[in-house]
Amino acid sequence: MQKDNIEIVVIEDEPDILELIEYHLQKEGYAVTGFLSTENVERFIEEESPALMIVDRNLPGIEGSEFVAYLREQGYDIPVIFLTARDKDSDLEEGFRSGGDDYMTKPFKSTELLLRIEALLRRSGVSSGDKVKYRDMILDMHQHTLSIEGKQIELTNLEFRLLHTFIKNPHQPLDRDFLRDEVWGDDSTDFHDKTINVAMNRLKKKIDPNSEKEYIAPVWGVGYKLV
Repeated sequence: MQKDNIEIVVIEDEPDILELIEYHLQKEGYAVTGFLSTENVERFIEEESPALMIVDRNLPGIEGSEFVAYLREQGYDIPVIFLTARDKDSDLEEGFRSGGDDYMTKPFKSTELLLRIEALLRRSGVSSGDKVKYRDMILDMHQHTLSIEGKQIELTNLEFRLLHTFIKNPHQPLDRDFLRDEVWGDDSTDFHDKTINVAMNRLKKKIDPNSEKEYIAPVWGVGYKLV
């Protein structure tokens, strides 16, 4: 599994536990950003669009499930695993009802946490082995190929990177500056809005020639998002 481009946010107010979680995730190959409180988290996820969040419930300022409920109200649908000492049935129910996708209690086994992360990433369409899947699209990260319903779709390297960027950030509106930096990178000196419009139109025609599946939708005044 290619993990170095999968960003995970950890919110844990105990420095030792935060460091332990970061260690295991980084050892597994994930990109990790840790926070000791919810301060600045919303700004970070808005700018970086991480693939998953691990959230303690006993946090300073705002309780973890309340923070996740707030993020859900704001439209963020990043998968969330609660990792907390709260282990009553009512705590678990509260966690799921607030918008959590999985719930683990402390003390925890690092192996189980990693397995739950992989399972949740698969369910959310971020990754599956050496292949990345979203809906009926499968990107082979080694072969740099795309298949839809078993049929190979020819993509240029740029189109492949563009589609992969959307799949890494599902349901998140991606603006042109973000796409320029992620996809075009150092080649973006002569970049214009028209550049991305042309690339997006070509990509959409290749992956959805009959405009039936609507994988990618425009977001007025922002850019595009994978739906």
